[in-house]
Amino acid sequence: MERYKIAFCGLGSIGKRHLQNTVRYLQEHHYAYQIDAVRSGAGTALPENIACYISQEYSCEDELPADYDIMFITNPTSMHREYIERYCTNTKSMFIEKPLVDDISRHLDKLPSKLVCYVACPLRYTRTLQYVKEHIDCSQAYSVRAVCSTYLPGWHPHEDYRKSYSAHKSMGGGVSIDLIHEWDYLIWLFGRPDSVTGISRKISELEIDSEDIAVYIGYTDKLVYELHLDYFGREEKRNFEIYLPGETITVDLRGGNICFSDGKKISLYEERDEYQMREIAHFFDIIRGVCENDNNIDDALNTLKTAKGISDSLTR
Repeated sequence: MERYKIAFCGLGSIGKRHLQNTVRYLQEHHYAYQIDAVRSGAGTALPENIACYISQEYSCEDELPADYDIMFITNPTSMHREYIERYCTNTKSMFIEKPLVDDISRHLDKLPSKLVCYVACPLRYTRTLQYVKEHIDCSQAYSVRAVCSTYLPGWHPHEDYRKSYSAHKSMGGGVSIDLIHEWDYLIWLFGRPDSVTGISRKISELEIDSEDIAVYIGYTDKLVYELHLDYFGREEKRNFEIYLPGETITVDLRGGNICFSDGKKISLYEERDEYQMREIAHFFDIIRGVCENDNNIDDALNTLKTAKGISDSLTR
């Protein structure tokens, strides 16, 4: 029987979701496991439905065992670099929540060559984007126009949005990297732009110090990209339009709908855990050698450069 020793660094909302989905995956495949938690020491007790899976709990100041198979880096973005570099020799592989880091001015240092690092990109595993990838020839597109408009205080209605990491630039917040999913799927479907220009700033009355809007134009010799991201839209939108010869396709990621200009509509709605479970399964396939790592640190770093509007050092 396969056995996995796993540590979670950070158990906020996304860490809890990944933990529960990981346990579900391990149990469905009848794998043995031990899960530990590395926490900041804030003092809040874990809820019972999470604590029941934790074997050992460590403070970030404790000396950690060096025999983990997997470490999940699911703490605030501003802490990713520190934890990746600190614990890269304690584990064989890392699942790193997006975005990779908040500061691209220096490289991640001295990572072991055999360390497998996968950076989360869950929207790729939606049935909607899988359909686009498999059935639409995106290489023929003239243009793609995407938007993600969302109201930050509505993300977690029972919490004070002003205390969230998204609200603070110093914690890795701001739409340009917080909503990096959009650039990830655009690059996955259409390729990386040769050049990208963007603006990002704080413009609304939200009580935050991070940027609440970013707008980009990118291009290759065959394709123009348009992207709008914001934290203040009162009508939730996550969609994109593909302009092809003789066809315009509208893809609604929230509703799971794909609409064609001839009136045809395909509905592929699913709950969030369905596609995030597929990502967890894909990650285990990567570390088991079943498939290649398709979003490693270099891939994620180049996507982050695009999101930062940096085009002179992009690799294709």
